[in-house]
Amino acid sequence: MNIRSLALAPALVLALAFPALAERISLNEISRYLNSLTTVTSEFTQVNPDGTVSTGTVYIQRPGRVRFEYNNDPTLVLASGGNVAIFDPKSNGGPQQYPLSETPLSIILDANVNLGRQGMVVGHSERDNATVVTAQDPQRPQNGNIQMVFTSPTELRQWVVTDDSGQKTTVILGEMRKGGSMPASRFSIQNELNRR
Repeated sequence: MNIRSLALAPALVLALAFPALAERISLNEISRYLNSLTTVTSEFTQVNPDGTVSTGTVYIQRPGRVRFEYNNDPTLVLASGGNVAIFDPKSNGGPQQYPLSETPLSIILDANVNLGRQGMVVGHSERDNATVVTAQDPQRPQNGNIQMVFTSPTELRQWVVTDDSGQKTTVILGEMRKGGSMPASRFSIQNELNRR
């Protein structure tokens, strides 16, 4: 073995040890992928800011609609018509409501996701064979951000929402079932108010 091949040996060992090092997925590809999602149903695990863990099912209908149903917990989170409503049976008043535009989740639910917009992406890296994108609303960075984790071929696996007070909520998705139709009533805040 000559000196030259000896110098290449460590590089060859590294190449063999990590055969599936993922390339960072481009922002254009991630935007295309998110825009291609219309309806999605998935089991999820949620790590709350206080460290507690919840599980349930999330229903997404882009643009603008999401429903989080929790297992063994009557709390319900709905987004529809530009608003988010949190129905918490422990609350004495009605649901807590605020504009969808005030939460970083609106980035995923937007009618036209464009991660190439100036000031939207504040982080884009490859970590543990996944692409991690941190995005914020360039007009409202004070509302927090969303860190999305994608695997290759492009698939959203989890997100972490950091709200305006710095609290982090992590949602880890199970296997996503895409397509099909969902009734608009599933996302209706008014229907839920009437029901309760």
